[in-house]
Amino acid sequence: MCLKKVALAGAMALLSTSAYAGCGLSGGSVRILSNDFPALQAVAAGAEACAGGGVEVSKNQTTEHRDLQVAALTANPAEYTTAVVANSSIVPLLNEDLIRPLDDLVAKHGGDLQKHQLITIDGKIMAIAFMANAQHLFYRSDILEQAGVAAPTTYEDVLAAAEAIRAAGIMKHPFALNTKTGWNLGEEFINMYMGTGAPMFKAGTAEVAINNEHGVATLNMLKDLVAYSNPDFLTFDSNATQALWEAGELAMATMWGSRGGAILDDEGSSEAVTSTTVLSGAPTWGGGSTPASTLWWDGFTIAKNISDEDAEATFVAMLNGISTEMVQANNDAAVWLIKGYAPGAAAQGVSATASSGTEPYPMLPFMGPLHTALGNELSDFLQGKESAEQALADVEAAYTTSAKEKGFLN
Repeated sequence: MCLKKVALAGAMALLSTSAYAGCGLSGGSVRILSNDFPALQAVAAGAEACAGGGVEVSKNQTTEHRDLQVAALTANPAEYTTAVVANSSIVPLLNEDLIRPLDDLVAKHGGDLQKHQLITIDGKIMAIAFMANAQHLFYRSDILEQAGVAAPTTYEDVLAAAEAIRAAGIMKHPFALNTKTGWNLGEEFINMYMGTGAPMFKAGTAEVAINNEHGVATLNMLKDLVAYSNPDFLTFDSNATQALWEAGELAMATMWGSRGGAILDDEGSSEAVTSTTVLSGAPTWGGGSTPASTLWWDGFTIAKNISDEDAEATFVAMLNGISTEMVQANNDAAVWLIKGYAPGAAAQGVSATASSGTEPYPMLPFMGPLHTALGNELSDFLQGKESAEQALADVEAAYTTSAKEKGFLN
């Protein structure tokens, strides 16, 4: 499938939705599949408020949602009536034609939705966005001050600060990224490569274009950064980096903005850490002006293989899940794209990253195979077992094989 026109205009603008009193439903089944973290738990709870009066609502919130969604929505009827997705996880559903256009439902029930909330692909509304996310820099102002360095704005600054902190004997491993082998490591390469401003594919084709000087520089920057991480950096996912931060074991880290609320609250950490934690925009590097990150949105889709009654009930229930009232009760759980949201300290990093021109994660049908190849093939280079050139050649070979199998390349 060729995704010719992908629109997410004004991603950080406020969105509007309405809570429906009683949801106005007389029947239908709402079955939610999503990731599992506090913001999505709040959305699901809002949708569950529509249960009753002939309406049934159930949910499966799991970190394994990506692995479940295609098979679950391929069934007829689909196991779930809605899948909560992001830039990357919507692509397999589009490729397999498993979600329905929402134009009619938006026209009937979405009068309060604004244009920039509507994820439009090839002229059809395919998802409703309700929150934004990006990876960006977290730093401890007290430790930087102790080391005598300013707040970093580039990854070269991060390296200099990390060296100063180590040299002063403050921390041996002052920095971390989410570099766990697999999806996380692939995402870190993509973020860093996006900071070069170079394309990842040859124009108009699925032919990968990262085996070049930009790719080598990207790998070398990642290797320089993990030199200031704990040697077990290939196990670091979001849970691991958050735990290290809350334990006071890091001075700087690149983490997801959605972790900001949990890191700044008074649970699992100490006042010494939370009071000096600053969330800033994603750094640039290599003399470029584009932040080394990708802008993400989260939103809901409606399954194709369900009845129209279930589709309408699900759409209305999910609108109730993203109501202003839900946001006001969960303001700091995410960077909400919903009317009533008041950005706080936890939102500053995502806001700064988005407003600095960060590009969205590419919604291309062949991005998945590249992401997978990156995640699987880069660990040997980061451990010093092969050259950057060999690592990129391995990525290119793995991607090309997968892309041919999937019909993206001849």
